[in-house]
Amino acid sequence: MGISYKEVQSRFETIISNKIFEFFIIFVIMASALTVGAKTYNITPFWLQVLEIADIGITVIFVIEITIRFMATHPHSHFFKSGWNVFDTLIVTISLIPIDNTDMALVARLVRVFRVLRMISIIPELRVLLNSLLKALPRLGYVMALMFIIFYIYAAVGSLLFEEINPVLWGDISIAMLTLFRVMTFEDWTDVMYETMAVYGWSWAFYVSFIFLTAFAFLNMVIGVVVNVLEEEHAKMEAADPDHVNLEDLYAEVRALRALLEQQMAGGSGPQPRRTPDT
Repeated sequence: MGISYKEVQSRFETIISNKIFEFFIIFVIMASALTVGAKTYNITPFWLQVLEIADIGITVIFVIEITIRFMATHPHSHFFKSGWNVFDTLIVTISLIPIDNTDMALVARLVRVFRVLRMISIIPELRVLLNSLLKALPRLGYVMALMFIIFYIYAAVGSLLFEEINPVLWGDISIAMLTLFRVMTFEDWTDVMYETMAVYGWSWAFYVSFIFLTAFAFLNMVIGVVVNVLEEEHAKMEAADPDHVNLEDLYAEVRALRALLEQQMAGGSGPQPRRTPDT
């Protein structure tokens, strides 16, 4: 008796839900990243041929993995409703095109580099982090707008005060903003400060206040926005997971059942009515 299509699909679902299969694909993705990195060194033709064979094997494994995931999805059209599935399929498909020895060889190498991003589509926790960052971008836009205002004001003040001291760093407002970015990232910012302090001894307050508003306050605002979005994403995942159990709700149910049981036991401990025997 032959195996039905549903049984085959069920076996594919069992495979993709297996942790061993997931770890194996992660290992293959890491191996793919190592082969791309190894090709950047000056290696012998023998090892170059070994890397080429390994790259072919990795591509074949990726094709098999995509096929299994596609066959396990029911209906199959839902497979392409996920953006990550579309991304994985596109990367694997382009890897199959023989363009290594053509003018598009650079594109082929770039595609192999982007295969490392498949790690995000395989590991759910990485997808949550990336989705949180993407959803945090609109909120970060307001933070960036505030940062631009601070940069613009300090750059205008710095250009007016320090232009004669060092026109290379403070010649106009655009160069001054680039200098302030250097100060915010602590890249030899003390050299810039000591140069202006030789003329204006109070100029240290200019740099200290700017660093406090940008490097400290700005960083905390960005972290706060990202953490808030990350907590929202985790809450959505927990709400969408039917197997997730809230411990507080579980404890409340246990207490209610215990109280009900105690009530029934207390009610049943009193005198029982006498039963009349049948004649």
